[in-house]
Amino acid sequence: MGTKAWTGNAVTHYKDAPARTLTADGVTFAYRELGRTGGVPVVFFVHLAATLDNWDPRIVDAIAKNHHVIAFDNRGVGASSGVVPDTIEAMADDAYMFIRALGHDMIDVFSFSMGGFIAQVLVEKHPGLVRKLILTGTGPRGGQDIDKVVGTTYYDMLRAVVTRKDPKEFLFFNRNAVGKPAASAFIKRLGERTVDRDKPISLKAFRTQLKAIRAWGRSAPADLSKITQPTLIANGDNDRMVPSVLSEDLHRRINGSELVIYPDSGHGGIFQFHEKFVASAIDFLDR
Repeated sequence: MGTKAWTGNAVTHYKDAPARTLTADGVTFAYRELGRTGGVPVVFFVHLAATLDNWDPRIVDAIAKNHHVIAFDNRGVGASSGVVPDTIEAMADDAYMFIRALGHDMIDVFSFSMGGFIAQVLVEKHPGLVRKLILTGTGPRGGQDIDKVVGTTYYDMLRAVVTRKDPKEFLFFNRNAVGKPAASAFIKRLGERTVDRDKPISLKAFRTQLKAIRAWGRSAPADLSKITQPTLIANGDNDRMVPSVLSEDLHRRINGSELVIYPDSGHGGIFQFHEKFVASAIDFLDR
């Protein structure tokens, strides 16, 4: 399918994007799309344990103002059918199947955390599919301490239970005078959609994703010099889940890439600094 002419779209806010499904090779994928249809769509690759309801509407809405945005649940996640694969590579294969089933032969990618792992494999396997690549809160295959995400995640989930808070408040944000209000504001934004909310991820699916992340972290490093797409990398300066030094590692190894590190912020730096991030992301996509 070639590039279409720009057309209008009545849906401009993520909270109003209709819940849709598409079946490919026996898998029914749940997805939402909004913004200006046509052109090169921006496909969102989500993080560990996340469903469609975990995207920050301030980021989605801002990018969708002048772009076609597509967010989806991979196999076995949320309202998508099937069983979650136990490797990042298989997740990338499913993402490719979904994108091609939608009829797209070129996309831009916006990825966060585990979604960034999947995006790297997608580019490696199908370089002609991706025009521009945004990698946030993520790191390379075999990156130092990525396999420790499992322990960090369980520890912060326990902290959340004890304090009756959302685990993302601990996993994504610094627990200080700046991070705590940013975390609360982010969690509040995630609740703006009140109808057709996604199904939560199952415990079995979550554990399988953790298994895949551990394997990714312990695998041999990939040759990132093969990534020739324009690439924007962003993170907070104190990422406890995927260490911030790995964003710098990606930057060094992906030729011509751009790097943005946000101060006094963690894994969710792009959410804490969503206004600055979307300005950078839109400039990068429109260049």
